[in-house]
Amino acid sequence: MSLSMYEASAPTFASMLRNLDAILVKTQAHAAARKIDPTVLLNARLFPDMYPLLRQVQIATDQAKGCVARLAGVEVPRYEDSEQSFDEIRQRLAKTIAFVESIAPAQIDGSEERDIALKVGGRELSFKGKPYLVGFVLPNFYFHLVTAYNILRHNGVEIGKRDFTGEI
Repeated sequence: MSLSMYEASAPTFASMLRNLDAILVKTQAHAAARKIDPTVLLNARLFPDMYPLLRQVQIATDQAKGCVARLAGVEVPRYEDSEQSFDEIRQRLAKTIAFVESIAPAQIDGSEERDIALKVGGRELSFKGKPYLVGFVLPNFYFHLVTAYNILRHNGVEIGKRDFTGEI
């Protein structure tokens, strides 16, 4: 049996975003216990030319919601990117997970050849469904997730591989 487009996308996104939410809960506890202003962590970066934690989470959620919407042929939900706190970014994660889980397998399965067009950084990109998921979205989604993890780990939040991957 082969892996379906739905199985390779929606459940993966939801699971990993839940793991990220759990990491953010630990981050909030870490900041409170050490009397660290939460905005310091939300604005932390690995390097000056990289996005801060807050933007990494926003992009990861954008990748997840955009992918399932485009594969399902429905409108991509628009978020304002106005989050300024851990509570607000966690609400964004919850909203994204709810959207991803609202898409039925039948809406995504069979989308391997669906035409996908999007604008990224002022450029128009065109894909078929499967290359879009496998070659564009999944690498970008994981890049931003792991960067968020690395920012927090670098800043002393006591998290490890199991926090990132979840319990197996």
